[in-house]
Amino acid sequence: MRWSVWFIALLPAMLLLGIFVLLLSAKIAGPMNIPASRPAIFYDSRGQFIGKWDTTNRRWTDIEKMAPSIKLATLAVEDRRFFQHHGFDFRRIAQSALIDMRSFTKAQGASTITMQYAKNLFLTNDKTWLRKFSEMFYTVRLEMNESKKDILEGYLNTIYYGHGAYGIESAAKVYFNKKAEDLSLAQSSMLAGIPNGPSLYSPFLHYDQAKKRQKVVLDTMVKSGFLTKKRAEIAYHAPLQLTHSDIQKTEEAPYFQDAVRQELTDDLHISRKELASGGIKVYTTLDSETQKTAEYWVKYAIPDTSSIQTALIALDPKTGGIVAMVGGRDYQSSPYNRAMNAKRSPGSAFKPFLYYAALRNGFTPATRLKSAPTEFTFDHGHSDYAPNNFGGYYANKPITMEQALALSDNIFAVKTHLAIGMEKLVNAARKAGITSPLAPIPSLALGSKPVSVLELARGYATLANEGARIKPALITRVVDGKGHILYEWQPDRKQVLNRQTSFVLSQMMTGIFDTKLNGYTKVTGGPVAGLLTHKVAAKTGSTSTDSWMAGFTPDLVAAVWVGYDKGETITTSPDTGYAKTIWSHFIESALEGTPKNRFKPPKGVVSVSIDPKSGLRASKACPGRSTYFVKGTEPTTYCGDSKKKTADQRKENKAHRSILDRLFHWWK
Repeated sequence: MRWSVWFIALLPAMLLLGIFVLLLSAKIAGPMNIPASRPAIFYDSRGQFIGKWDTTNRRWTDIEKMAPSIKLATLAVEDRRFFQHHGFDFRRIAQSALIDMRSFTKAQGASTITMQYAKNLFLTNDKTWLRKFSEMFYTVRLEMNESKKDILEGYLNTIYYGHGAYGIESAAKVYFNKKAEDLSLAQSSMLAGIPNGPSLYSPFLHYDQAKKRQKVVLDTMVKSGFLTKKRAEIAYHAPLQLTHSDIQKTEEAPYFQDAVRQELTDDLHISRKELASGGIKVYTTLDSETQKTAEYWVKYAIPDTSSIQTALIALDPKTGGIVAMVGGRDYQSSPYNRAMNAKRSPGSAFKPFLYYAALRNGFTPATRLKSAPTEFTFDHGHSDYAPNNFGGYYANKPITMEQALALSDNIFAVKTHLAIGMEKLVNAARKAGITSPLAPIPSLALGSKPVSVLELARGYATLANEGARIKPALITRVVDGKGHILYEWQPDRKQVLNRQTSFVLSQMMTGIFDTKLNGYTKVTGGPVAGLLTHKVAAKTGSTSTDSWMAGFTPDLVAAVWVGYDKGETITTSPDTGYAKTIWSHFIESALEGTPKNRFKPPKGVVSVSIDPKSGLRASKACPGRSTYFVKGTEPTTYCGDSKKKTADQRKENKAHRSILDRLFHWWK
């Protein structure tokens, strides 16, 4: 109790002492040295220049040459007491603290314009006590050595407005093809709301959200006494005259470079000051030639008249280095990175994780189940599920698991999923590297849960690595202006799946291009099989709104998604084939000059020829296809040799049938 009383008594003195030390330090430090422009340079994996931190879409303009409406709108929504405080708005801080305590959140912000300007110039985004103290220190220095006019001018010239536009002059040009001094009240109120969330409040990307934010800005201007309600209402309904102009594209791989910028600040915690002026060199995993190949085939495959979107990720499965990234068809019209940020249902492209789980739980590539319309009951008989095969095609007879994967048979997949236990698929996908929410439900076998393109590529890389999971990477090394290494990449690789099973699955996945596997039936990769000269493992996937193709060799993984941003139904035949066209052309071009087959079976794997009709070993009477098995699981009976079976073999087959009968007792 005595110590508590002393602490409370001394607290005001301690606070005053802290403020005195802060002010004295800022005074001694003297005037601010606003960073000069020596932006970080980005290089590809071969050391070739690809871009820089500053995208050059930055224009400085005097505050006198800015429209009064943009200054008032910014002050109202960001810091209405800017001219009354000395860097810290203690009234606002107290109000924010009360609101946060009532809601048990940290939703309310209390940063002033000076604090934001200091952070943008000198600090990182990490949330530590040291950074907060540094922010206070730089804020005091700015307030002591710069006029309010200069601080506001600096803020408006450095804040990010989205689409590569830094500063109000660039933003006015990008959104309205105007100078900052010519902005209307409607346009100013729209722009002032964007920095709070440049991607969320971009009128190009999310017009409705941007209008809601504009309304907030106008209402705040009214509350601040800058506008009448009538003028605010007129401004809200006034035409904005949006134009897409002067959104400058970076030198190369713009989506990739955006991802690098985000990793530098958010993950590596390198300050914006260093990146803007420290002469830093950033070496990346990008392969420029592979990137150009990806961009070329995206442009080639989809006609300019189509509004459909796409995304592509290619990476080195051995290290996790991303060698190519396409986040959309046109960065200038939409910088949103669909390869990393969007999540869509992968459809049958998710099935390899199911069949890995099946191979680990009693199934083999030769296991046969009947493909026919089936209604399943689950959840102890309380729920029904009746999946359909694409196009309404069913074999109406038993097919092997290898055939089912090549045909993308949904009935076989759901039977397998229920037979082994639905948690098995969830566990296998998690181990492979899928981090998005999953659920043990029947439809998960058909890829009903959304994932990102990057996630799927990572999961396939685990299979390409014979079960070794990697962590995708963008940056290999960061060096400061004096040659000191700030960061050096150490590839993260961990064995999480069985090597032999992963290899067997990869060879099953090559079957989607082999029409001999099913004879009279078209496999899902058949339309593009003629484009490939390399042996590749792959899988297609489709839903009503999404089209996928992903695959790999031991040296390269590539995943492609095609669909509409707003989830519109893919109705036309060309739209459903774009993913296959992009993927097959890209993978073949990227592998040019490499060996035709880089798959090498590990120890513990055997290859035998299997008759696809019977699932037995092929013979002269019924030739088959070479198929890999984990040693000890391969069939021992030959096709056409049933009369020579021993009593023990017949007994073993009968027992095997009874197990399957018990497994599938629930289907109607």
